[in-house]
Amino acid sequence: MIDAFQLQTRQTRLQVPLIYGVDAVHGYNNVVGATIFPHNAGLGAARDPRLVEQAAAITAKEVKATGIPWNFAPCLCVSRDDRWGRAYESFGEDPALVTRMATVVDGLQDHGVLATAKHYVGDGGTVFGSSTTGDYTIDQGVTTTTREELAAIHLAPFKEAVKRGVATVMPSFSSVDFGDGPLKMHAHDELINGTLKGKLGFKGFVISDWQAIDQIPGDYPSDVRTSVNAGLDMIMVPYAYPEFTGTLKAEVEAGRVPMSRIDDAVARILTQKFRLGLFERPYADRSHLRDVGSPAHRAVARKAAAKSQVLLKNDGGLLPLRRNAKVYVAGSNADDIGNQSGGWTITWQGSSGPITPGTTILEAVRSRAASVTYSRDASAGLAGHDVGVVVVGETPYAEGQGDVGRAGRTLDLPAADRAAVDKVCGAMKCVVLVVSGRPLLLGDLSGVEAVVASWLPGTEGDGVADPLFGAVPYTGRLPFTWFRSVAQLPINVGDASYDPLFPYGWGGCVPTGPATGSRTPATGSRAETSRPGRPR
Repeated sequence: MIDAFQLQTRQTRLQVPLIYGVDAVHGYNNVVGATIFPHNAGLGAARDPRLVEQAAAITAKEVKATGIPWNFAPCLCVSRDDRWGRAYESFGEDPALVTRMATVVDGLQDHGVLATAKHYVGDGGTVFGSSTTGDYTIDQGVTTTTREELAAIHLAPFKEAVKRGVATVMPSFSSVDFGDGPLKMHAHDELINGTLKGKLGFKGFVISDWQAIDQIPGDYPSDVRTSVNAGLDMIMVPYAYPEFTGTLKAEVEAGRVPMSRIDDAVARILTQKFRLGLFERPYADRSHLRDVGSPAHRAVARKAAAKSQVLLKNDGGLLPLRRNAKVYVAGSNADDIGNQSGGWTITWQGSSGPITPGTTILEAVRSRAASVTYSRDASAGLAGHDVGVVVVGETPYAEGQGDVGRAGRTLDLPAADRAAVDKVCGAMKCVVLVVSGRPLLLGDLSGVEAVVASWLPGTEGDGVADPLFGAVPYTGRLPFTWFRSVAQLPINVGDASYDPLFPYGWGGCVPTGPATGSRTPATGSRAETSRPGRPR
């Protein structure tokens, strides 16, 4: 497809090559059989900038192998409300943590793929109930803040990305309100021209989000001139491009968009095309196609999944599990590649089921335990087992379609999962694995010995089972505060009133054990944190 597009450019007057971009936000998530890494929430829990860079390098290699030189990643949002449908795209709630993970820019760009820092700026701070997009409740809403607070919490990771030479920046669908009314980011001259290109010295180009200029108040000519004059260099217009190009030409001819603004935008875009060598090599290099989804790449994804696991509770030293244990496995997310990969997997919203090759958590447990009984709803007989593993959590969603309050969505465990936990954990010692893009309301845990936040681990379920059975220790730490009740939301480290179920940075450590499963009690620890606005 890409080569066919480039072939068309050979027939134009100047033969300027196209640059094609794709959302590969947790590995090459658009291609069946490619390597799917944990979403950013899990990578934030891993707290390993070098591993994040390595994952990005692998993503770049797989994307580049199919002829694509540009990735609409990373998301450097600082998510401040678990009700947001994009929370899992964030590395965490603390700007210091998100800033450390900006190594993803190097992983992509050092391997020939342009990175995109998104969504500039403040998309993780929108107020619940402020969205005016369809039935969304928080996504694409309004971040009500001060300039100082915006800089301290939301701008810091972008400043780091610019320092690392990020090639492109994508504004957010959301708005910022400094006290004089909300202004769409795609129209925000102060924050794009003034701050990003001015104070931060960003030299790359600004790319709009999908049809985002259409959300700017006013008619279409106003949308076009406002966004371009605010500093947008390339506009993502998937369908109405003849109207856009005609409108922009008319605005320039009328003097409402200066020709100097067009020259600046074109120069910025051409600079990045030359940087990629597209003029010399516009076509795909197919020599590395065999590396897409390769065992070596999947091994890194497995390591990332293992390091992302956060041990929340381990009463009586239940974990690690013994290899000779008779294990009862239940729950909606135990045997589902689609669910454990989440949104942005093969399709935009993702979907349940065997949507791409990988190893489910159930398959990974079966490869380790001496005996495994699986019953999704815990309807099979419970007697005769040593331990239960109940894998619960969310089904896939992306963007505002995952907002709490939209179409009845809540942060509660599904009723079937809650029933499975009650049945299994009422009959035997058990561990609950929470496969989700954000903290969930867990309810009464008094009858549950162990709880693990598994996030959205991707296609490599072995990474979930590795620490579960002691092959590696649990080292992940919470990138988000785990709320006690939904009435506390939004809740973040540094709040004046802070009484979570598990604090930001919490994570137990279980040393590795022999195959028969020595049990060492975990010790939950409150990791070092920075108050928002004080990057470490």
